[in-house]
Amino acid sequence: MIEKAQVMDEKAMARTLTRISYEIIERNRDAADLCIIGILEGGAEIARRIAQKIADTEGMAISLGSLDITPFRDDRKGEKGLPDRSCIDFSVQDRQVVLVDDVLFTGRSVRAAIDAIMSRGRPRSIQLAVLVDRGHRELPIRPDYIGKNLPTALSEMIRVRTKQRDGLDAVHIMEKK
Repeated sequence: MIEKAQVMDEKAMARTLTRISYEIIERNRDAADLCIIGILEGGAEIARRIAQKIADTEGMAISLGSLDITPFRDDRKGEKGLPDRSCIDFSVQDRQVVLVDDVLFTGRSVRAAIDAIMSRGRPRSIQLAVLVDRGHRELPIRPDYIGKNLPTALSEMIRVRTKQRDGLDAVHIMEKK
């Protein structure tokens, strides 16, 4: 992979996550029923930051979880016994769930995440927040909260770097060799 362009730096990511957090607060007036669930790997750190911003703004703790979609992926149906690395220590029943991912592409990961959430209970609603929407949908999935629309070629990919995992916050377009 060759880095083609940087589309977000640390400040841009911080502003974007703040904006998404405020949009979530505005749409979900009662934060007591709100829970934020990030899709492993990339969405979990983004979800943590959004939940922290909402908690700081609203003055109350927000339920936060991370979701392993591997057992629910449609390209791994034959694999048995995969460990579930999810960490959701609260009920999603009748809650307003905000599902968070770093990049939305075909929609297949989100479909798997919805199946995984529904296997844990029936939420009042599931909303989708993504840092980057790159298009190329294969399923009829549309995010409720979008950090940046970034149309890409199929030969490109988006790499989201976070301080926790990579030591810096940035979003890059990468070109396949």
